[in-house]
Amino acid sequence: MSIPVITSPAEYAAVLDARRQPHQSGYYAMYSSLLDAITTDGALMQVPLDDHVVHRGDGVFDTFKCVDGAAYNLDAHLARFMQSAAGIGLAWKNGVDDIRRLTLETLRAAGRNECSGRVMLSRGPGGFGVNPYESVAPALYIVVYKLGAPFMDLHPEGARVMRSSVPAKPAFWAAIKNCNYLPNVFMKREAVDHGVDFALGYDDAGHLTEGAAENAGIVTRSGALVFPELKNILAGTTMLRVMELARGLRGAVKSVEVRGITEAEVADAAELLIVGTTLNVVAAREYNGKPVGAGKPGPVYQALQDALVADMARNPALRTQWRAESK
Repeated sequence: MSIPVITSPAEYAAVLDARRQPHQSGYYAMYSSLLDAITTDGALMQVPLDDHVVHRGDGVFDTFKCVDGAAYNLDAHLARFMQSAAGIGLAWKNGVDDIRRLTLETLRAAGRNECSGRVMLSRGPGGFGVNPYESVAPALYIVVYKLGAPFMDLHPEGARVMRSSVPAKPAFWAAIKNCNYLPNVFMKREAVDHGVDFALGYDDAGHLTEGAAENAGIVTRSGALVFPELKNILAGTTMLRVMELARGLRGAVKSVEVRGITEAEVADAAELLIVGTTLNVVAAREYNGKPVGAGKPGPVYQALQDALVADMARNPALRTQWRAESK
């Protein structure tokens, strides 16, 4: 049996239409600067094979959450996005304000009050070599897709966590949210293969770094909330916001600290917390097969989770709305 040869855009569109997959129903809208247009058809959300983000991972991204018709903490995500782009020598010709405008337009086209959004800036198409100067110009992609449920909604008993064997990223790469995520993929695969929810990394000094796509911190037995130093991790927008909210929780949190955290401190912690954009705040009930604290979600987890959920719902300074109708 011979392989069909597609010779026209119409034939290509027909093949895509015939090969639709169920998961594409969760892709709501995508903007591509190569087309300067938005599509709401999941089958048409395509990136050229010769874009260097595909075959070299040469690009950056950031992901944000939309709650009740508003993008939460969008400007913090876009600021980190631009910082990551600058870190690998990428820039968008019209700046961050244009990216923000295009993001809101894509959200309006998606028309979903609850969703995830992702912005990607790639080196762009133009060849299959490793030389970044093959690319004609950077390409911007913005996609809006189905929002995952917060972890604790699905697992109220808390998470199982292990130490990862994947080497930690060097400080330079840890601070750039780039599209070459192979170490992160290995960490997530390791967690799944071991039947746990998250794997956490450690640097050469033996200090806690981060998870595959989330930050982690501890609550000490004396009541301090501690997160790792930013030099060896990505500055998580949720982590930074949780730290700020924690400073306003009088009584629940004795202090907020940023410093090196050893594995012995993680094992001895009163609470081990995982935080992320989709996750919100997660309580770990187990680390390396042993209970964390009382082996169940603790009071600091609950206070921080409640504060973050309220912040997402009611903080007008961090809610960028686009007035979609519920679907």
